[in-house]
Amino acid sequence: MFRFPSCLLLLFSLAFVGNVPGQDPQVEKRPTSHGASDQAGDKWDLDIRKGREHWAFQVPKDVAAPSVQDSNWPRTDVDRFVLDALEKKGLQPVQDADRRTLLRRITFDLTGLPPSPSEVDAFTAEESTEAIENVVDRLLASPRFGEKWARHWLDVARYAESTGKTVNFNYPHAWRYRDYVIAAFNSDKPYDQFIREQLAGDLMKSDEPQVMAERLIATGFLAMGPKTLNERSGLKFELDVVDEQIDVTTQAFLGITVACARCHDHKFDPISQADYYALAGIFRSTETCYGTVSFINAQRTAPVLPLPEQAQSIVATGNLSTVERKRIEDQIQGVRDAIKNMKDPVQKFLTSGQISLLQARLDAYDVDGSPKRQAMGVRDKVAGPEFNIRRGRFGGAGGFTYDGTRTIADSPVYARGESERPGEFRVPRGTPQVLTTTPMNIPLTTSGRRELANWIASTENPLTARVMVNRVWLQLFGRGLVPSADDFGVAGRPPTHPQLLDHLARRFMDDGWSVKRFIKHLMLSHVYQLSSTVNPGAIESNPDNSLLWRMTPRRLDAESLRDALLAVSEQLDTTPPVGSVVARAGEGPVTRFRLGGDPIAASINDPRNTHRSIYLPVIRDNLPEAMALFDAADPSLITCDRPQTTVPSQGLYLLNNNFVMHAADAAAVHLLQKGNDPERIRTAFARFYGRPPTSTEQVGTEKFLADYRAQLKKDRDSEPGQEREVWSALCQALFASAEFQYRK
Repeated sequence: MFRFPSCLLLLFSLAFVGNVPGQDPQVEKRPTSHGASDQAGDKWDLDIRKGREHWAFQVPKDVAAPSVQDSNWPRTDVDRFVLDALEKKGLQPVQDADRRTLLRRITFDLTGLPPSPSEVDAFTAEESTEAIENVVDRLLASPRFGEKWARHWLDVARYAESTGKTVNFNYPHAWRYRDYVIAAFNSDKPYDQFIREQLAGDLMKSDEPQVMAERLIATGFLAMGPKTLNERSGLKFELDVVDEQIDVTTQAFLGITVACARCHDHKFDPISQADYYALAGIFRSTETCYGTVSFINAQRTAPVLPLPEQAQSIVATGNLSTVERKRIEDQIQGVRDAIKNMKDPVQKFLTSGQISLLQARLDAYDVDGSPKRQAMGVRDKVAGPEFNIRRGRFGGAGGFTYDGTRTIADSPVYARGESERPGEFRVPRGTPQVLTTTPMNIPLTTSGRRELANWIASTENPLTARVMVNRVWLQLFGRGLVPSADDFGVAGRPPTHPQLLDHLARRFMDDGWSVKRFIKHLMLSHVYQLSSTVNPGAIESNPDNSLLWRMTPRRLDAESLRDALLAVSEQLDTTPPVGSVVARAGEGPVTRFRLGGDPIAASINDPRNTHRSIYLPVIRDNLPEAMALFDAADPSLITCDRPQTTVPSQGLYLLNNNFVMHAADAAAVHLLQKGNDPERIRTAFARFYGRPPTSTEQVGTEKFLADYRAQLKKDRDSEPGQEREVWSALCQALFASAEFQYRK
C-alpha cells in the first residue's frame, strides 16, 4: 500500500533494493513475504546490514561543539554549530531582534497568545541580563503553554472527536485524551514516559487510581484514528485499524513510514513486509476500545474503557434524573411498538436505529443516574489457552480466526495486504530489524505493546530523540533541521546540520527527556533571538534560510490567530471548558435529526464561543471555518509540518466573518473607554501590535477615523452607535493587517 509522502517518489531513488539471490552470501538478509507473494517478481531481498548505514538508523553520537572564528557571538553550543556552518559559506547572521519583536515571538511560540501591553512595557524596561530567561521561565510555567504545545502533538496524533470516513460517528470520550496531552506538557512529563503511557499505559500498573486513570486515557492515542464503521468484513476492519495504528506509531515517534510495507516490502526504506506484520501481531493482540453504537450502516462497534471509580475523573455531563430516564425508556418502548406495526422492512430497519441511540444514552449512566467515567483506549486481548500453536500454521484452534483476532497471537503475512490471502506461517511479534540487532522478547501472554513502548523510548533507539528535537526545532524556527520532518527514511531529506541534530538529541535524552528545558535551551540561543530582516547577499546565496542567518517570519497558525483575535478584544475565556460539546451530544452519527437543531453543528462556528481554539470541537471532514481556512491540520492525517497557504478566502474571512466582526466590536468598546482619539490609537497599536504607532501611522489613523465619521454622517446622518462603528472598522483593519497575522 503506497503512503504519502515516501511512496510517491520514483522507484529509482531506492537506495536499499537488495542483492539478487546468489550475491554476497555473507550479507545479512531477512525474509520478505514468507511465501505470500504470487511470484518471484513480487519480492526482493533487503540488505539490512547496509540499511543500518543510513544516518537516521544509527544511534546519535555525542558531538562536541565546533570552534568558530567569531567567538564573541555564540551564547550556547547551538550557536557554535550554526555559526560554524555560516562561516564556512562566508555568511554572517543578521542583527538581533528588538525587544518588542522578541517578546511577541517568545510569547506566541510558548503560549499561542500575544503579550499584553503591560507585559511589553515591563520587558522593555527590564535591564537585567536575565530578562529573556525570566520571561521564558514565566511563560513555560503558564497553563497557556500546555494549550499551545499540546496542539502540536494533537496534529501528530490525528486527534479528532469523530470517526470520519464513510459514516461519521461521534467519539464522546476523545476530549479526555486532549486534556491528558495538555496536562502532560504543562507538567513537563518526560517524553519517554509520555511515549510509554500512550502505547502501553494500561499495562503500566499503579496503586494510585488517578495515575491509573491517566494512563488508560493516554492509550486513546491508539484508539482515536478514523474508522470505516460500515466495513462488512470483520477481519478487514481489524487489519485496517491495525494498519492505522502502525502508521501513527511509527510516524509519530520514529518519523518513518512502516505502513508502506503492508502490501509489499517498503520501496525505499530497508523495511520488509515481514517487519510490518511483526508489528501487526502486537496491535492485533490488542483490543481497541473506541465506542460507537450499532446504527443502520455502522456495525463495527466497540466498548470503551471504564476508569477507576476511586480516581473520581471529571465528567462532561450532569446526572440523569429519574424523570429523564423514564422519558427515554418510554421513547424506546414507543419505537418498539411502532416497529411492530410497520410492514416495510426497510422502514423497520431504519427506525430500529433510534433504539440504539436511545439505549446508548441510558447506558452512559449508572443506575443512580450519575454519568459513567469512561475513556477511549486500548487493552490486551485475552491470552488463549493454546499458545503452543502460535507460530504454527494459520487457522488452528487458538490465535486468530478468519473473522478477526480473538486472542493474543502472532500475525501471518497477508499477500498484497489482502485479508482473504493469509500466508501459511505467522511472523513473530517484534520491531523492524534495521533499527535493532536484539530481537524483542515478548511474553506469550501479553500483546508486546509494553516491550514496543520501552524499545521506542530507549536511549538506544536511533530515531526517537532525533524526531522529537526536530519537531521542537520546527515549531520554533519554522523549518526542521531535517526538512522532511515526517520522514527520516531514505526518501526523506538529510539534515542541514547533522552534528547539531545529534548533539541536541543526546542533550535531550541526557536532560531527562524534558521538553520544557529543551525549549528553553533553544530560546536562549543567539540564533533564536535574531531579527527577521533580510540580508541581500545572504538571501541570494541561501534563499530558504536553511543555514539560519536570520529568523524566518511566518504567519500565525490558525489557532493562534483566532485566539489573538479574542485576546486583543479582551474576550478570551482562559478557563478550560469541562468536556466537549461532542461529549454532551453522546454516541451516534455526527449529523442527526434533533428537535431544536444539531448542537455540534451549531457550536462548530459559534461566534460567541470565546474559549481557546484547542477546545473547539474537532469533527472529521467538518473543521471550524477559522481552522480550515488558515491551514489547520486535517485530523484524518498524521501532520507534523502544516502547510501554509495564502488565498483570497482568508482575507475575505477577516473582512466579513461574524466572529471577526464581533471581535472588532468588542475591541472598539474597550478603546472607547480611553480619553481621546490619540490615546485610543496608541492603545490600539499597543494591544494589536505590541508597539506604539509611528508618527506617520498616528496621522494616517486619525485621518481614517475622520474620513469614516464624515462618510457615516453623509450616509446616515447622526445615529446612536456610530462612534463604535467607526472604531470597530479600524479594529477590523488592524486585524486584517500582515503585522497582526505574522510572527516575526
